Amino acid sequence: MRITHNFLLQGVEFIVHDRIHVITFMPVNLKMKTRYFLMALLMLVLAACKPAGEQNRFSATDVSGADFAQALSLTDHTGKPRTLADFKGKAVAIFFGYTHCPDVCPTTMADMKQTMKLLGARSDEVQVLFVTLDPERDTQAVLAQYVPSFDKRFIGLYGTKDEIAKATADFKIFASKVENSGKSGYTIDHSAGLYLYDKTGKIRLYVAYGEKPAVIAADIEKLL
Repeated sequence: MRITHNFLLQGVEFIVHDRIHVITFMPVNLKMKTRYFLMALLMLVLAACKPAGEQNRFSATDVSGADFAQALSLTDHTGKPRTLADFKGKAVAIFFGYTHCPDVCPTTMADMKQTMKLLGARSDEVQVLFVTLDPERDTQAVLAQYVPSFDKRFIGLYGTKDEIAKATADFKIFASKVENSGKSGYTIDHSAGLYLYDKTGKIRLYVAYGEKPAVIAADIEKLL
């Protein structure tokens, strides 16, 4: 087992059972860097506790048994209140981002669109949720236009500042507003991975940013 880390690379890499895992985030200060390095160590402990055969079953990091990311209560882009329990019976992919994101978010959403295509008919057994980190700009109308543009089955979730703050804390998501002089006024540095849940609603996997759709689809098929 080996752990390496480099905050300049905006992530933590660790190796368990000869498999490389990367926790990707975008911290901007030492305190937050430390916080998310500790989160990465928690993921490592959860992964290391799995028998070698079970650990190698998935390409993504197995976080089964984690005590975070257990509940979510927000409003979807049609105005309907939603909780994780609404999607039991389906595998669920949850990604936190924002519609003004210049690269990470549209890339991840496009990857999930391709993942659904690769799953074929079984894609109807999967629900992708996009949780906004930008409640000021990502209104219901904005999310209703943005999220389904990738796949009409994708659901955008929003809430008040306090509700989004609670969700990010519950899901161990890093998010920090960065003011700039551009048209958007600000960007948001944030965690770039996504969580996968099985059909019973239990958190199972953490998928690092940049994972190939074919690999994500293969992991989801195993959860189905």
